[in-house]
Amino acid sequence: MTKSSLPSANALKLSGVRVLVGRARHQASALSSRLRELGADVIEIPFIEIQPPRSQHPLDDAIRNLNRYDWLILTSVNGVDAFWNRLAKLRFAPPNHLRIAAIGPATKKAVENHGITVDVIPKRYVAEAVVDELRTLIRGKRVLLARARVARDVIPDELRKLGAEVDVVEAYETVVPASSRARLREIILNPELRPGVITFTSSSTVKNFVALLHASHEPAALEVKKQLKGIKLASIGPITSATLRAMGLSVDIEAHEYDVLGLVKAIENARNLLVK
Repeated sequence: MTKSSLPSANALKLSGVRVLVGRARHQASALSSRLRELGADVIEIPFIEIQPPRSQHPLDDAIRNLNRYDWLILTSVNGVDAFWNRLAKLRFAPPNHLRIAAIGPATKKAVENHGITVDVIPKRYVAEAVVDELRTLIRGKRVLLARARVARDVIPDELRKLGAEVDVVEAYETVVPASSRARLREIILNPELRPGVITFTSSSTVKNFVALLHASHEPAALEVKKQLKGIKLASIGPITSATLRAMGLSVDIEAHEYDVLGLVKAIENARNLLVK
């Protein structure tokens, strides 16, 4: 490597910072690689595991009847992947008239990778913003929302109030990866391995993280809060932050843009909190 190609000190702003990334295993690479580019020491331990729904019948029935819908709403890359896997399995393709709304640039890109145009993407990557974008487009329309088994009901509830007919189908579910339990506790409890910051990219990652660490008869929030003393918690956005607070945990860092790059930027900007 020549002198001119060496990373600058500014490029390695997170040198000396150890970050625990808790995304699902197949999704961790984008966040981890960007943090490593900035000099961070990254540990990957998944807090969630993505699984197919307990029954594929509701999703399959919706796909077989896609011609009946005016809009398809997808709220995550996992939802896109699950939906297109079933499309391929059933040998169906989205009808030309179907319009698509996606939350966030990653979800939009995942849809476009299948050669499909996304018609609506909100400026803020939260459910409420999707409702705002569709407010004048949705009355009298039939909407299919494909999402995780457990999710907030903001989109279906609010769109129904606006006069839409909304069907919700489970495309996938997130579960606690039991295989992460021992390693996570080792990392948190060992001063030599302990991270300076832990990232949370969804409410599910928060809830599962607490479940993975909780091991005593003490209330979960109290036990986990004690274990995390001195560790900063970084959230991808306000919904994830609200879940952290609801679980009795702090929000030390929050992304202003609610995606992976926004989360990395927020951690980078908080460097002074992370390096003593």
